[in-house]
Amino acid sequence: MMKKLFILLLLCFTSYGETQFAQPKPSIDNPRKIIFSITAGDDESINHVLSSANNVLKFYGPENVEMEIVAYYHGIRTLLKSEKDISVRVRALMQYDVKFVACGNTMETKKIKPSELIDGSEIVTAGIVELVEQIKSGSTYIRP
Repeated sequence: MMKKLFILLLLCFTSYGETQFAQPKPSIDNPRKIIFSITAGDDESINHVLSSANNVLKFYGPENVEMEIVAYYHGIRTLLKSEKDISVRVRALMQYDVKFVACGNTMETKKIKPSELIDGSEIVTAGIVELVEQIKSGSTYIRP
């Protein structure tokens, strides 16, 4: 019994370690480039991505991150002004220079006008192509 307790305590103490930064460490001159996508339109999925983005900013510090969130398919709902609760979170992240990008193809398919998007949102022709190009240019793609 004592041996099992000792092993359990040892596992508890060794399970939690500090994250070690890969070199070069993130800085203002060398920020981590991160891209997220939002493709689902339900509140839980949208809020999960927004919370994950917020957690990354908290960990690294907003000055050490270049972040972009691409919304397409049903996820375009994230960028609609009419979605009051979600738009508050999006605007808060925009205050930390998080770039929000809407898929023009999705907007066309869903008949969404640019004026319906949260101010400050950018529009690209194709959201999936934006992801590919940002990944090719060195961004880390995170899909929570």
